[in-house]
Amino acid sequence: MTFRETQAGSVGYHRPVNQPMERRAPRIPLLNRLGPGLITGAADDDPSGIATYSQAGAQYGYGLLWSVFLTTPLMVGIQIVSARIGRVTGHGLAANIRDHYPPWLLYSIVALLLFANTLNIAADLGAMGAALQLLVGGSAEIYIIFFALLSLVLQIFIPFPKYAPLLKWLTLALLGYVATVLVVDVPWFEAGAAALVPKIQFRPEYVATLVAVLGTTISPYLFFWQASQEVEEQRATPGHEPLREAPHQADEHIQRIKVDTWIGMTFSNLVAFCIMLTTAATLHAHGVTNIDTAEEAARALRPIAGEFAFALFAAGIVGTGLLAIPVLAGSAAYAVAESRRWPIGLGLTLAEARGFYAILAAATLIGMVIDFTHVDPIKALLWAAVVNGVIAVPIMGVMMLLAAKSAVMGEFAVSRRLSVLGWFSTAVMAAAVIAMFATL
Repeated sequence: MTFRETQAGSVGYHRPVNQPMERRAPRIPLLNRLGPGLITGAADDDPSGIATYSQAGAQYGYGLLWSVFLTTPLMVGIQIVSARIGRVTGHGLAANIRDHYPPWLLYSIVALLLFANTLNIAADLGAMGAALQLLVGGSAEIYIIFFALLSLVLQIFIPFPKYAPLLKWLTLALLGYVATVLVVDVPWFEAGAAALVPKIQFRPEYVATLVAVLGTTISPYLFFWQASQEVEEQRATPGHEPLREAPHQADEHIQRIKVDTWIGMTFSNLVAFCIMLTTAATLHAHGVTNIDTAEEAARALRPIAGEFAFALFAAGIVGTGLLAIPVLAGSAAYAVAESRRWPIGLGLTLAEARGFYAILAAATLIGMVIDFTHVDPIKALLWAAVVNGVIAVPIMGVMMLLAAKSAVMGEFAVSRRLSVLGWFSTAVMAAAVIAMFATL
């Protein structure tokens, strides 16, 4: 994917007076301008996330739809910050943390990220295997192995310029959840009133579910992935350089990051809204209020909403998993490789980046093996959510400090408006973590 258009009006950046104007390149279609932001947003709706949103809809009906309007701008703000760090510096988050903070902080964050991502991969692979079994029969265990190996083959043996568009097209799998809303009976007035005029409950179970929704939506692996994908895009496109070294490219890329991230995160939260809405209108309305996994939600939909809604929901689990597994494994590999100063990137061959691909393969295969042990996948997912919630706050704080430092960002330090939004997102997540421990 290449991004050749030049845009003006970027947030927080003004062209120096003595810098010559660049000739504007022809406009290109919007889809070609979307990349890291769209893929990152779609990967957030992984099978584990689907389970969380399904539980929210089943347990509380339309009572948590309002949370989507809260999480969308928070998610946009912090993801724009991560993307700008990658594009401006030419390095991912782990490399920037390594260069500017103590080793103990770096290694603590990376170790916890690797642990949480591996558990998340296990939960997602298990959900994908069970969903395909529901759709076509056969062995869920064989499907788990197949999906794990397929993910590894695609990441290791397909060059990044060809692999990135494949990830982008996989985001279309999420449209299945938008379509599901259209085939179920939704009382739109009731749903709209609940979404726009929230009735917040202060019971521990409600708070815990709200915290789970926040933690599922704003996750550390998304920060690492989008920053690293900006670096990958820059390295894969001839003539593109980190913005600190090529400030004349800033208008184009800062504006693109903004558009890409807003669309990607809005799409992600639209899908979350549709999943909550579907399960509220079907499962909750028929007294099914306890959903632990995504495949349980699909199974429960079958007798209530019909075969078509069931098939759309179950197929979406498989499609989103194919997108999420590479993002989970890849973000872990980027973090570990950058912390160790290893050659990194999906744009390199296996021989050129053995350590990077070793971490990627280890996270995927260990996640697969967990599904064949006696580890409870629900407890594994709970621990992953706890770890993600705990490490999200310090990572977000570090990101905001990095993004404001002229020593890191040069003239491209984040604007006051973006800084306020990013710190507000950090504060909300900190409150969510405190609430999570209070309700465990």
